[in-house]
Amino acid sequence: MIKYLSLGGANEIGANCHYLNVNGTGIILDCGMHPKRVGLEALPKFELLDDKPTDYVLISHAHQDHLNALPFLIKKFPHLKILTTPQTRAIAELTLRNAINILKDQIKDESFTIYSHEEVDLLIKSIAYKSYHEEFDVTGLNSVSSSNITTEFFDAGHILGSAGIMITADNTKTFYTGDINLSSQTILKGATLPSSNVNTLILECTYGATDSSSLNPWEKELELLVLSMNKVINNDGSVLLPVFSLGKLQEMLATVHLQMQMGKLTNVDIYTAGIGKKINRVYDYNRYAVNRNEKELILHDVNQKDLYEIKSTEELFKYPSIVLASSGMMVESTLSFILAKRWLSQKKSAIFTVGYMDDESPGYLVANARKGDKIKLKESEKDIDVKCEVKNFNFSAHSRRDELLKIVKKLKPDNVVLVHGDAEAIDWMGSSIIKMKKGIKVYSARIGKELLFA
Repeated sequence: MIKYLSLGGANEIGANCHYLNVNGTGIILDCGMHPKRVGLEALPKFELLDDKPTDYVLISHAHQDHLNALPFLIKKFPHLKILTTPQTRAIAELTLRNAINILKDQIKDESFTIYSHEEVDLLIKSIAYKSYHEEFDVTGLNSVSSSNITTEFFDAGHILGSAGIMITADNTKTFYTGDINLSSQTILKGATLPSSNVNTLILECTYGATDSSSLNPWEKELELLVLSMNKVINNDGSVLLPVFSLGKLQEMLATVHLQMQMGKLTNVDIYTAGIGKKINRVYDYNRYAVNRNEKELILHDVNQKDLYEIKSTEELFKYPSIVLASSGMMVESTLSFILAKRWLSQKKSAIFTVGYMDDESPGYLVANARKGDKIKLKESEKDIDVKCEVKNFNFSAHSRRDELLKIVKKLKPDNVVLVHGDAEAIDWMGSSIIKMKKGIKVYSARIGKELLFA
C-alpha cells in the first residue's frame, strides 16, 4: 500500500516536496524552497508530516526549489537519512552555503531562524550518496512488509547529478521523474528511463502548456543564437545572457566557447562570476563519471574574465563581450538584474534570454520588452527606456510536452500524479494522457490531499 501526499510544488513550480508512505516507511522526495516567497511561506508544509512515519529524504537534484529547504526539514526531523547522487551532494555543499547569505539579505523577521554555516557543514557530512543504477535499501523501522523497499537513481538529464527515482516495494514500482529532460544539451545527454513498467508515475509538467512545435531543437536554436550574437558583436555591441548559476551557466558557457572554437561565433571576451564558477569545477571533476557530451571540455580552462574584478560596467562596452550573469530570471538585487538596467540603455548591445521566465519576475518584463518600450523593474525606481535589442531563446533543461507523453507511453503506469506545473500545464497533460491510454488514472496533486495506491 502506497500513500502519496504533496507538501509543496503540486500545482506550481516551487517548494517541491512530496511524501510517500510505502508499507509503513516514510520517504520524502525533494525538499525545496519557493523562489518567489520568503520566510515560512517559502517552505513546504512540513506540519503535514507531524503524525506520519519519516525515514528517508531522497533529493532528485540541487536546484533551489528542490533542495534548499532541506536544512529546515532536518532541524524538525533530525533522524531522517538523506540520499542523493554523489554529484548532487557535491553541488549541495556549494549551493546551501551560498543560500545562507541570500536568506539573511531577504529575511528580516527575527522569529525566522536561518540555518548556519556550521549546520550546513554537518548536514552535508550526513548525506549518503549512491551512483546511478546502484540499487539500495530504504526500508524503514515501521515497515509492515515482509520484503525490503529498494530505490534506484536514473540519470534525469536535467543538470549534473539530477535523478529520476524508482522505489520498489512488493513488486510495486513508483517512479518520480523530478525535473527530467529527454533531449541532449551541449554538455549533458538526455535522460535514462527504467526499462520496466511502473505502477505509479509522479510526473513533472513544466512545459505541459507549451506547444512542442513552437520550440526549436537545441541545434536549430543554437544557430539562431549565434547568428544574433554575431550581428550584435560585429556592430560593436555586447551581449548579456541571464543564466542560473547551476546548470544554465555551465551549458551556455560550453556552448559559447565551442562555437568560438569552431569559428562560428566571433571570438570576444567572456565574463562570468560567483558560485557558478565553483560549480564549473564540479562539472569538470565528474566529466567521466556521468553520461555527458564533450567529455574533454574543462569549463575551468575556458578563458573567462571575472565580473567582480571589473572597475566599472563601462569596461563591458568598451569592446564587444558576452556576459553570463546570474540570476536567470533577473531577480532583484542579483548581478543580472543590476547589469540589465545598464544594458537597457545601450543602443548597440542586446539582452538574450535563454530559458524559463516566471511571469512575476523582472526577467519576464525584460524578455517581453522591445526597443522603444518603457519598463519599470522596481516599483521605487523610474521607468527605463528600452534602447537595446531583446531576444528570447529557448535552451530548455526540461522535457517538452510530447516527450513527457513519451515517458508515460514507455513506462505504462496505472496511475499518473501530475506535479511541477501551472494549472494550464496540468490540465493539458491530464487530458492528453487520458486520451492516449484508456483506463489510466490521472491525478492532479494538491498540497495536503492524500492519494492512495494499492
